[in-house]
Amino acid sequence: YRRVSGVDQRIRTVDIGKANVNIALVQRGRLEEPAGAAEHSLVTEVYYILSGSGTNVTGPDLIDPVPRDSNSRVVRELNGPGHNASGIRNGVTHELKAGDVFVIPASTGHQFVRIDDHISYIMVRLDPDKVVPSFNEAASRAYLEGQR
Repeated sequence: YRRVSGVDQRIRTVDIGKANVNIALVQRGRLEEPAGAAEHSLVTEVYYILSGSGTNVTGPDLIDPVPRDSNSRVVRELNGPGHNASGIRNGVTHELKAGDVFVIPASTGHQFVRIDDHISYIMVRLDPDKVVPSFNEAASRAYLEGQR
């Protein structure tokens, strides 16, 4: 499956008692053909679109789903277990632009099928089972220093 080029920069995790809330900044470049679909079994994602625009398709019926490798960085550090797929059958199309808030419930397939020039968004991941480890201020600073 072809990945969307971009950066998913984890910023911080806040433990709110019965759940973790993970904050990230995501930046994706132009996309003219659909990227692979993803589904996160336990984590809900909320996007707040900062700039750019694109089209995302959501739905429960993944085409040729493959479980994500439990040892991958994405599963361990970003959004927990789930599936990758080639697409979504009979999905709902969402046109996203700056200022939009977009909620993807856990176990819902999602797929960017077009990005005009770019799209940047704050992503809030709601992790009720705490499957992704905490990322406190010290860990965030260390991670960012290592990226320079």
